[in-house]
Amino acid sequence: MTHGRGLSGRRVLLVEDQFLVADDIGTLLEGLGITIVGPHARLATALPAARTEALDAAVLDVNLDDGIVDPVAAELARRDIPFLFVTGYVRQDLAQKFRDRPVLAKPFSTQDIEAALWALCSP
Repeated sequence: MTHGRGLSGRRVLLVEDQFLVADDIGTLLEGLGITIVGPHARLATALPAARTEALDAAVLDVNLDDGIVDPVAAELARRDIPFLFVTGYVRQDLAQKFRDRPVLAKPFSTQDIEAALWALCSP
């Protein structure tokens, strides 16, 4: 899949608390021409970004150092900003209100995240 050109210039919030994973995802996204907002490793910085930044989409790890990402997901949903979860958890471990959101199981490929973001960002 080579939809990367269609993602170029998009602003994507990245919330991931593991530095190496955040770095890998960031590299993948930058390779697709995406502008990364973050990465944010904690709710304390991710939530204000979700409230105020101009965003096209978001990639959210479920479990952060300072809590579950649900408040960030709720704020994105309130603003109608599409998001997906990247996690080692299964869909049933997500809060009920977010179980319909896309989930990418870690580890995932460049093609997986590209396809997921293309689906989120396509009109």
